[in-house]
Amino acid sequence: MSKVWFITGANRGLGAAIGRAALEAGHSVVATARNPSGIAEMLGDKGGRVLPVALDVTDAKAVEAAVARAVDAFGHIDVLVNNAGYGHLGAFEETSPEDMERQFATNVFGLMKVTRTVLPLMRGRRQGHIFNISSMMGYKGAAFSSLYSASKFAVAGFSESLAEELAGFGIRVTLVEPGAFRTDFIDAVPRHDETLAIDDYAAARAAFTVVLQGLNHQQVGDPVKLGKALLVLAEAEAPTSRFPVGADAIAWMEAKDAIVQADVARWRDLALDTALEP
Repeated sequence: MSKVWFITGANRGLGAAIGRAALEAGHSVVATARNPSGIAEMLGDKGGRVLPVALDVTDAKAVEAAVARAVDAFGHIDVLVNNAGYGHLGAFEETSPEDMERQFATNVFGLMKVTRTVLPLMRGRRQGHIFNISSMMGYKGAAFSSLYSASKFAVAGFSESLAEELAGFGIRVTLVEPGAFRTDFIDAVPRHDETLAIDDYAAARAAFTVVLQGLNHQQVGDPVKLGKALLVLAEAEAPTSRFPVGADAIAWMEAKDAIVQADVARWRDLALDTALEP
């Protein structure tokens, strides 16, 4: 059955791959991006099944206008893919308050604005599927990813809670937690602001930069396969609420689970001893 997919950040990377997969499966796609000028050429017209729309997810009025255009064109939205976002990487002390606000404005509050605008449409029809694209870094943090990980942890908590709220309305929520996929994600990482540099972090920063440059465009994850995987989840009778995707993501999460279980076992008695006396 043909569905209408609304995808943010659809002009590149995972968003573009998901859009292509949906179109190849016969669905219609509302492909949004800050600059959608290249979307039509990238995805094609597909007999009118592609609607490129300009959208800055941090702008509430732009979100409302984009959703209204989608409804005017296709009548409804079946699948929402909250993909728009970027990674601010670097030592926390070397980031500015503006860096923090921008990271959350896009990755968290932008995602929430789009979801809040689409939800009444899905709730009214008692059906829909929301894919929130997070990251394995939203399950286990690491050095030099404090802002990005914090934003993706927020997306995880939001998605888990929202899934429970919406279950009774026939709306599914799936948190997608990719590992490293071969996109231009690293190209889009903001450059380090030298005016915020702290000597104590210089050596670690240089080593991290080397690792990041070595990974760029060498990631083992295939965006095409991820796009097709989401189609499988969208059609599943009982889809998962959480989808770690990629061998690195699964290993990353298993490592975190082991750490948590070890901490629980080590400090169980002390933790349980904090209860009030009967």
